[in-house]
Amino acid sequence: QFQPVESGGGLAQPGDTLTLSCVVPGGTLDYYAIGWVRQAPGKEREGVACIAPSGTASYYADSVKGRFTVSRDVAKNTVWLQMDNLRPKDTGVYYCVAEAEGMLCVIGLPGLSGKDYWGKGTLVNVSS
Repeated sequence: QFQPVESGGGLAQPGDTLTLSCVVPGGTLDYYAIGWVRQAPGKEREGVACIAPSGTASYYADSVKGRFTVSRDVAKNTVWLQMDNLRPKDTGVYYCVAEAEGMLCVIGLPGLSGKDYWGKGTLVNVSS
């Protein structure tokens, strides 16, 4: 059991770029998919992006395709989510999620296996 540690949130204006970071224990990226999930107040959680153990970014939500990019550096045990051209609708708490092979990189959210680990979240607030 472990907890990913995400950071990099903050205030941004529409059109800005923010990059979030997620640090996981050494070796995690070889065996776990790493996803980004966001939740706005009063809204359902939404899968944003996911990168598989192979290093392939195999999931992006339709709402962020072309604007967000997920990447990783295995040696640094770090996954990033670069968010370009931010919009107010991107506002929410962003969570880094690690999951053993399951649904995370298929639908953007963890499955029901119980083998998923969540960070505490970092707030992204996009407003003018």
